[in-house]
Amino acid sequence: QVQVVESGGGLVQAGASLKLSCAISGRTFSSLCMGWFRQAPGQEREFVAAISRSSRSIEYKDSVKGRFIISRDNNKNMLYLQMNSLKPEDTAVYYCAADPNRSYGGTDATHYDPWGQGTQVTVSS
Repeated sequence: QVQVVESGGGLVQAGASLKLSCAISGRTFSSLCMGWFRQAPGQEREFVAAISRSSRSIEYKDSVKGRFIISRDNNKNMLYLQMNSLKPEDTAVYYCAADPNRSYGGTDATHYDPWGQGTQVTVSS
């Protein structure tokens, strides 16, 4: 069974950087396409970034393009989200999720299962 565990969240000021990590176990990591999603208080969960098994396909939410970078290390079974120039509107719980059924899961959250427990990112103004 695939297990997903995020880490790296925290409280930062606007303009700062954070790097989220996601550790995967229970299945060969290179067989999973991966995504990052986030959920702010009172809002629905939304897509942030996705990466295919081989890293050839990468996609970002428009509002994070040029600021966030998704990457993966298939040798270490790790997924990352480097977040730069953070804004207060980036404040949310960030979730890592795996899609074991497709080579690329894209933006559709229903493609992804399992999910991690989430890590809080808070950006103060």
